[in-house]
Amino acid sequence: MKPLALSLLTATALLLSGCAGVVQVSPWEKGNLAKPEMTFDGDRLDAAFTEHVYGSKEGSSGGSGVGGGGCGCN
Repeated sequence: MKPLALSLLTATALLLSGCAGVVQVSPWEKGNLAKPEMTFDGDRLDAAFTEHVYGSKEGSSGGSGVGGGGCGCN
C-alpha cells in the first residue's frame, strides 16, 4: 500500500475505535447529571458578575440569551 493510503486507513480506524467506548447512561444514573455543578452556570454569583462585566463593556444590558441587543452596529 502507498504510505498515504496506509496513514488514512490508520487514522480512520483510530477515529472509529473512539466510538466503540460510548456508554449508555441508565435512568437512575441521570441524577448525577442534573446536579448544579454540571450546568454551565453552576455558580449564580459568578454568572451574575460575568453578566455585569459584559454589560459594562458593551454599554447595554440583557440580550445575552437571544441574538441581537447592543448598539446594533454589527
